[in-house]
Amino acid sequence: MRAAAVLLVLLALAGCGGTVRVEPPAPQGEAAAACAKLAALLPATLDGEERGSSTPESPYVAVWGSGVIALRCGVPRPVRMAPTDQLQEVGGVGWFADPDKPALFTAVTDLAYVEVTLGGEHVAAEVLADLSKPIAQISPEA
Repeated sequence: MRAAAVLLVLLALAGCGGTVRVEPPAPQGEAAAACAKLAALLPATLDGEERGSSTPESPYVAVWGSGVIALRCGVPRPVRMAPTDQLQEVGGVGWFADPDKPALFTAVTDLAYVEVTLGGEHVAAEVLADLSKPIAQISPEA
């Protein structure tokens, strides 16, 4: 439900300039440390979109292109994700595609779940490939 609300806000604001409102997650412990590491690794430009700002400010949120792409690190495990679900592997990272929300993808790592919402004309495979590189670096082996 919360992800759906985030998606609606992002899509509503995708064409507007300025700061985008995104509800930040509140990771704890190892997840918070992994998300802090990820924040420093994220690209300034993603699929042709410049990195923007979100409100409230959070080290666990990143947006690009006035919110047409949003990342939230340290989110809870997706409710719809079953233990038997197949993850799509991109760049060594397993991604869960929510069947009810075609613009919502969640990277499954050992330390944190990383949610990505896509709007506009962005191709999921390209965006997820670019984000898989820094996300793969937050695992304990990296």
